[in-house]
Amino acid sequence: MSKDGVIGCQERAGALRVAQGLPGQAQVARDAPAKHKALLVVERELNSREHPYATPSIAEVIAGSAEATHVPVTFERCDHVPGPFFHGTRNRITIGERLAAGHPSNYHQGRIANHVYFSSLLEPAVWAAELAVALAGGEEIGNVYVVEPTGPFEDDPNVTDKRFPGNVTRSYRTRQPMRVTDEVGVWERHAPGVLQAMLENLAGLREQGLDLIED
Repeated sequence: MSKDGVIGCQERAGALRVAQGLPGQAQVARDAPAKHKALLVVERELNSREHPYATPSIAEVIAGSAEATHVPVTFERCDHVPGPFFHGTRNRITIGERLAAGHPSNYHQGRIANHVYFSSLLEPAVWAAELAVALAGGEEIGNVYVVEPTGPFEDDPNVTDKRFPGNVTRSYRTRQPMRVTDEVGVWERHAPGVLQAMLENLAGLREQGLDLIED
């Protein structure tokens, strides 16, 4: 079982709040100079056939949220949420492995994660992978996996009904293990400047004592 059961849920929640006001992956890719676009796409050579997983960006979901009605996702009612679901991490995980809550946080000494966090949008998982690497001082790219819940899950309360009504990042959490079913072989990275802005925003939240997490 991976020691990466939940990746920095505090940073992840803060990042997704901030991300609601930052450009999405698609916009970053469009706005980046052509010579830098190659830096925005991760292509991994996998042993198995690569599966392209395309989902809207957070910005695109926000743009359409005014016309959408959010149906709350609860432990008692979650079967109306379609997959696939994604989980981002610094670590390499074996397909078939299970991610479980109850492990110490990778970023906060003494904190135990009570949930596994995931999303049905690719971008939140990309943020999780990028932040896990950046906050650990690493230089690797990070990894994004397709995961499957083995039990009920709910809206992540840290990013639901916050800046925008509903769950615009389509982020969820569960107390049950998540089964890793595939690796996302191709995904867009955020531009370096966007990632740095995110890190600075998170540092500001921490200085103000606003990086609280409901876990």
